[in-house]
Amino acid sequence: MPHVVTQSCCSDASCVYACPVNCIHPTPDEPDFLTAEMLHIDPASCVDCGACISACPVDAIVPHSKLSESQQPFLTINADFYKEPRPRPVLAPVMPAPEIHRDRGPLRVAIVGAGPAAMYAADELLTQPGVQVNVFDRLPVPHGLVRAGVAPDHQKTKQVSRLYDKIAAQPGFEYFLNVEVGEHLTHDELLAHHHAVIYAVGASTDRGLGIPGEDLPGSTSATNLVAWYNGHPDHADDRFDLSHRRAVIIGNGNVALDVARILTADPDRLAATDIAPAALEALRGSRIEEVVIVARRGIAQSAFTVPEFAGLLDAPDIDVVVHPDEMVPDPTTELLARDGELSHSVAQKLSLLRSARLDGEPGHGRRRISLRYLLSPTAISGDDRVTGVEFDRNALTVGEDGGVRVESTGETERLEAGLVLTSIGYRGVPIAGVPFDHSAGVIPNADGRVLDGPGGSVLAGAYATGWIKRGPSGFIGTNKSCAQETVTKLVDDFNAGRLREPRSGAKALNRLVRERQSAVIDRAGWKLIDEAERSRGAARGRIREKITDQAELALIAGPAGRGTETTVLGRLRRRR
Repeated sequence: MPHVVTQSCCSDASCVYACPVNCIHPTPDEPDFLTAEMLHIDPASCVDCGACISACPVDAIVPHSKLSESQQPFLTINADFYKEPRPRPVLAPVMPAPEIHRDRGPLRVAIVGAGPAAMYAADELLTQPGVQVNVFDRLPVPHGLVRAGVAPDHQKTKQVSRLYDKIAAQPGFEYFLNVEVGEHLTHDELLAHHHAVIYAVGASTDRGLGIPGEDLPGSTSATNLVAWYNGHPDHADDRFDLSHRRAVIIGNGNVALDVARILTADPDRLAATDIAPAALEALRGSRIEEVVIVARRGIAQSAFTVPEFAGLLDAPDIDVVVHPDEMVPDPTTELLARDGELSHSVAQKLSLLRSARLDGEPGHGRRRISLRYLLSPTAISGDDRVTGVEFDRNALTVGEDGGVRVESTGETERLEAGLVLTSIGYRGVPIAGVPFDHSAGVIPNADGRVLDGPGGSVLAGAYATGWIKRGPSGFIGTNKSCAQETVTKLVDDFNAGRLREPRSGAKALNRLVRERQSAVIDRAGWKLIDEAERSRGAARGRIREKITDQAELALIAGPAGRGTETTVLGRLRRRR
């Protein structure tokens, strides 16, 4: 009974090391691990031991006999990955944790950011006894994009946060949430209290289109909408006009698919999730009937991943359609397909796209998601708000090097819409006092060691991991191997005596932080917030109800909130 990976897994490779017969690939030591859209289980090698099920933090693995009808395509997706033999040892080689030399004394590290990259870095450091890790984040709650980026109807993926809570429960770990480095504390001040600082702040801004009308009301980034429906404190008061029958999303990656699915979903299906209450109420009154996802290139260059699109096709009460004239692959893709050299990922995407409906009349009472290709936006039209998007139609040509290029045909098209969302990539944001490569949108670094500028010298004691290190690529679990590389460099530098000893201790750090930010939230404070959100959610039949008011969060987590939630709510009512 082979087991099957059934969703867009987190790719942290826990299942790889749990498997006793090395039947889950690619493994972190294989060259395609960092670019793989998901992990795959070899049905011919699987011995049905169930070790991978226990190890998977997001419940993505299911025995093939228990697959639901909607999960059946993943049986083929997993098996097809092994059509070409993969040379492999009996067991996947485990990457050893970096070992700290005992004669160097206890290591103290500050990590800036509290998302997956930060938590995996903390976990790597805490494998060694005596290490102190202090995690700083400008938000009052941790877990980064797992909390504020993963769609509310993907609760299995959000389950990886349970792993992060286990990491945070280890001795030597502390949170300093609601503290912004660059405002409340400087880089130099962190270094004065730690041997090293790891920056794991992600890539929090979107790339713009750079076209007329982009600043009109009704035009914004998909990331802003995601943050709004996920209850991000910065976006709790945002408003989006959902009164027009059509919304357009520029870009067709996984975020675009998530947003389209949430905008067309039955709100009753979202009511039990952790979607923000204000967003749920707005979606109940939405008049959107169609979401159009637009890409400038062709079907073979689709940016979404296979498991995400497979999940979209299974979304109930939604028609997923493709324009028939745009279902033709480019000549290079057709040639590779004829010669049997098409990559597994592209072949699977084309197969799934062909299973979508061709454009036609929507089913009765059903909303639709339309995938459009070969269109480049040239202007967003409207006077006082968005009314539509102008496009140039493209054609795909093949250069002498075999590369596929986009060229305008001179034809144009206009789509009426009341909401336009951009989803064409992300960029990191500079932190005061920390080098930044503005062209690449990352902190310049060499394998995780921060440089004083692009191509410059190593900045002693400063490190980077995650998207701010490598750019916006990979998946949640990709940050684990990325963190391993960075932490290895840090420990090497510590063991070699290249890091300066902290000038001040833990008490001085706590005193300094609280002088600068009295509303700092520690590990115990986050636990109280977590319990309060789960309690409120349970009372309403929901997984959790996120608290978005920063003053309320600080009150629950602070000294005044070290009691029951009832006590905290009573204080809040008196304040109001």
